[in-house]
Amino acid sequence: MQRTDTADPAYFHKVVDCQYACPAHTPVPEYIRLIAQGRYGDAYMVNWVSNVFPGILGRTCDRPCEPACRRGRVEEAQAQQPEPVAICRLKRVAADLKDDVRGRMPKPGPRNGKRVACIGAGPASLTVARDLAPLGYDVTVFDGEAKAGGFMWTQIPRFRLPESVIDEETGYVFALGATFEGGRRIESMKALLAQGYDAVFVGCGAPRGRDLDLPGRKEAAAHIHVGIEWLASVSFGHVASIGKRVIVLGGGNTAMDCCRSARRLGGTDVKVIVRSGFEEMKASPWEKEDAMHEGIPIVNYHVPKAFVHDNGRLTGMTFEIVKAVYDERGRRSLVPTGEPEAFFECDEVLVAVGQENAFPWIERDCGIAFDDGGLPKLSKDSFQSTLPHVFFGGDAAFGPKNIITAVAHGHEAAVSIDRFINGQDTATRPAPMTNLVSQKMGIHEWSYDNDTSLDARFKVPWAKAELALASIKVEVELGFDAATAFKEAQRCLNCDVQTVFTESACIECDACVDICPMDCITFTEDGTEADVRQRLKAPALNLAQDLYIGGPLKTNRIMVKDEDVCLHCGLCAERCPTGAWDMQKFLLNTTQAGPKARAARAAVRGVAA
Repeated sequence: MQRTDTADPAYFHKVVDCQYACPAHTPVPEYIRLIAQGRYGDAYMVNWVSNVFPGILGRTCDRPCEPACRRGRVEEAQAQQPEPVAICRLKRVAADLKDDVRGRMPKPGPRNGKRVACIGAGPASLTVARDLAPLGYDVTVFDGEAKAGGFMWTQIPRFRLPESVIDEETGYVFALGATFEGGRRIESMKALLAQGYDAVFVGCGAPRGRDLDLPGRKEAAAHIHVGIEWLASVSFGHVASIGKRVIVLGGGNTAMDCCRSARRLGGTDVKVIVRSGFEEMKASPWEKEDAMHEGIPIVNYHVPKAFVHDNGRLTGMTFEIVKAVYDERGRRSLVPTGEPEAFFECDEVLVAVGQENAFPWIERDCGIAFDDGGLPKLSKDSFQSTLPHVFFGGDAAFGPKNIITAVAHGHEAAVSIDRFINGQDTATRPAPMTNLVSQKMGIHEWSYDNDTSLDARFKVPWAKAELALASIKVEVELGFDAATAFKEAQRCLNCDVQTVFTESACIECDACVDICPMDCITFTEDGTEADVRQRLKAPALNLAQDLYIGGPLKTNRIMVKDEDVCLHCGLCAERCPTGAWDMQKFLLNTTQAGPKARAARAAVRGVAA
């Protein structure tokens, strides 16, 4: 085994599982500690640097950080149902309880004479504008709608995301000096390119919802609606009611928003029907739970066959009942069970079976190449198209994802745009800046609270059902209060405070091995990784998590630590008589557009103090 190179920024980054899983790499434990200290404004700004929309994402994020949370792997008190820290809802706490942060935002920089156009006012474009405007770029954001926010504004229902939160956080972006031109839909890429912009960023999302071409679709068209278009109509106030019996087709988050919105607009018999199994639905688990909590059943393994109508008046739908069958390679296919077709009565149907990219306004002879699926051909890391000064991001780049992925794309595209305009190679991705700082406050005292909380995950309170279901604009989740936020924050295991081992100080007394509550430290003979993993005090079974390997000791043994289940409690460092173990806070600052991202040395991987 080779000694672990802790100077590689990627090593400890992977140990902070939540931050590593977040597409924008938000320093999660850092802002959670600030919340526990009541420093909500500081926690908000830590978020804002990374994810731009803490208040929005604190309500709507797909939470890729939470399945990665170490708490869900090591929690023993709730072994039957271990749950991660409520990272997303704590993000909202920072937004809800902060003071006025406008004075802490960057100031618009002096103009540098370079002009950048952003098409679409969604999260990707707004992130590009947020990163480039303070550098002096003249950034103009175009959108066909009157207000900024893109799909955050038009498709996410107000009972999940109040309009005031969108206005506040998009407003911070334009306060940096970017210009918003609402109500101006770009109809021709050639015409825009002719205006002489130094760079163009396309962040228009995936604006076309998929339809179902089934018998009866045309005849009953007045009662069948494409989900994302219907949600936009609800958001604009064009739709204020719906039939009593509603079927929602689809298993994604859009389908969950559709069914819950229909419930609030007068639907008394609303059901979601999907062709796949319940566990295979693309909707986030909590989105499905919220829908069922509101009395909306989810019927699975039903494939839609036809819309049934009476002279154009929709009366119901028929479905083929299927089951999942797996071959020897584990590949699934849906096979008819042979049961009679199922019929469900309905007055209206909402079709939420997916979204597609649509670029009818980009002329195919303007220099931007597209693949067979209709997506632009891009450099994966730089988001640069085949027309060098045109970049893509968000759903417009690689297809529908989520808000936090769009934000991550925006950050990377901003780095590329800044480097491109300054005549540098966009393929060079500068490394992040990282540091390691000891948390010693005494021989056995730390600057962070290392006492592991045994509390189960706290539940977010909801508005009363009679209020929440009576209006499309009443926010359902009320958020944590300060006291509950503190207790939930204490569940965080401080995974960014690393156990750092110095082999030259080790006397091999095994005190750390004895005191470790998770049996994750072993002193053993060297060998292959597969062999060593099995010889540890507790076998290291998660192959995705690297082992921490110390250099050869006086006995020629090596120290091996299983990072997968470490509690970061610091007991090893407290017990060590020689200080061979230390608790050091790892901080990763992702690369942002600007002079540091242009410097030649920034392309060299390394650790900065």
